[in-house]
Amino acid sequence: MTFSAPHDPHSTMQGIALAFLQSHRNTHPGCDQALFSRTAAHLQHDHGVEAEQAHVIAGRAYGEFRRADGRYRLDLANSTDSLAVLTDSASGLTYMVPVAAIVRLILAAPGRRHLRLVN
Repeated sequence: MTFSAPHDPHSTMQGIALAFLQSHRNTHPGCDQALFSRTAAHLQHDHGVEAEQAHVIAGRAYGEFRRADGRYRLDLANSTDSLAVLTDSASGLTYMVPVAAIVRLILAAPGRRHLRLVN
C-alpha cells in the first residue's frame, strides 16, 4: 500500500512560481521588481490564482529564489517593528538597521522611481 502526503496547492503554486523565476531570471536583469510582478501575473493569468494570493506565493518563491544569492539573512526572531536585525553568514556578524534608515535610504530616496508598491 502506498501513502502520499496530502496535496498542498500553495506548495505546488510556489514550485510553479519558483520555476518561472528561474526560467525568466535573464529577462529582467537588475530589475527584480519586474520579475516579481511577472511571476505574480503568471500565477494569476495562467493558473487562476487570485491577485492577493499570487503576490504572497510569488513573494515566498522569490525568497527561496534569492536565498542562495546572498550571505545576509533577516533575523526575524530578533527583529522588531522598528529594527531589522541582519546576520552575515560568512562572518557571523550581526547588524541592526533601523527601519527608518531603510525607508530614508531606499524607499524615500530620489532614485527609487524603479520601485513599485506591491500589496
